[in-house]
Amino acid sequence: MQVFHNESKIIITCNKRLSPYLQQEVEELGFTPTRVFQTGVELLGTVTDCIPLNLNLRCASQVLYSLKTFTANDPQELYDNLVEIEWELLIDFAGYFSVTSNVNNEHIRTPLFANVKVKDAIVDRIKKVKGIRPNSGADNNKTVVHLYWQDDKAEVFIDTSGETLAKHSYRKIPGKAPMLEALAASTIMATGWDRKSTFINPMCGSGTLAIEAALLATDKHPGLFRMNYAFMHIMGYDEQVFFVERRKLKDKAKKETGFKIIATDLSADAVEIARRNANTAGVEHLIDFNVCDFADTEVPEQPGVVMFNPEYGERLGVHTKLEATYKRVGDFMKQDCKGYKGYIFTGNPDLAKKIGLKASRKIEFYNGKLDCRLLEYELYDGSKREPKAEE
Repeated sequence: MQVFHNESKIIITCNKRLSPYLQQEVEELGFTPTRVFQTGVELLGTVTDCIPLNLNLRCASQVLYSLKTFTANDPQELYDNLVEIEWELLIDFAGYFSVTSNVNNEHIRTPLFANVKVKDAIVDRIKKVKGIRPNSGADNNKTVVHLYWQDDKAEVFIDTSGETLAKHSYRKIPGKAPMLEALAASTIMATGWDRKSTFINPMCGSGTLAIEAALLATDKHPGLFRMNYAFMHIMGYDEQVFFVERRKLKDKAKKETGFKIIATDLSADAVEIARRNANTAGVEHLIDFNVCDFADTEVPEQPGVVMFNPEYGERLGVHTKLEATYKRVGDFMKQDCKGYKGYIFTGNPDLAKKIGLKASRKIEFYNGKLDCRLLEYELYDGSKREPKAEE
């Protein structure tokens, strides 16, 4: 089973509403999507193609390589189809594998039962051919098999990622209510920021937005921070391919930028956490960190993007303190950030009304299960319509 050389369907998954930015990344890598949907991108390729996809993508969650599509009405039919696959050519009998699934079938009350049927088919097949069974469990750090089973339609994949790509491996200290790295990168991409002008992130928290901005500006990709992927544990893996791709990442990454990235927070602890995370990502020297009220954040004359991710609070009830904060954010952008593009990411539309500015765009995202918006504000330098000069 030459999965490293044979083309098949590849599904790259992402969090809901991130697929436009994932599609952009995939196309920049030279791949042509055959389908784009709300939680992913589909294309044709080999497991060898999955290697650069895993190393480069900022907005993705998993890169799945399809092994077989079939009809299965019940668990027995599922097992019968899976036991026919030549798992002994994919999984070392002395190795380890895990199973994940997305299941909606009337015979399955818990996905764990479906996972067990997949595991049993793999183990029985390898034991029959090799006389010994591989180990299996819940850890996703070796070979990973993924089952997609909706009604009577089933498809089984090799998950070439293993642990999620949505976490970029540099954030060792998460801080309070951190934004997922894939979401942070996607929101920055949504702004259309040119990656060459000022980026300001007041209320920076654990620093994810500022760090992702620095990584985008220097063309540093998540594969630089990670040395283990599930594709490495598939039989036939050539580590030289991985090291060639990783060398490409190192060679194209820039060390410096010619503009300022500024991150501030009122909490000294938050700024220290952000600084440490930036150090792990290798971009601490590119970010000006300061402890201060957001309204005291330095705003360079050369305009760019100013981006907030304030607390949302609960959807119900009156939050006088947060209402006042959102109003102050609006005042700060209007008065101190003229010429910039302003962005506020929030999951609370009632609080957003307190900003006091009219959004030129409202870009839809989810943060977990919370329906959110990235609000864009054109912060004109002076009046949008300048009065005619007197003759």
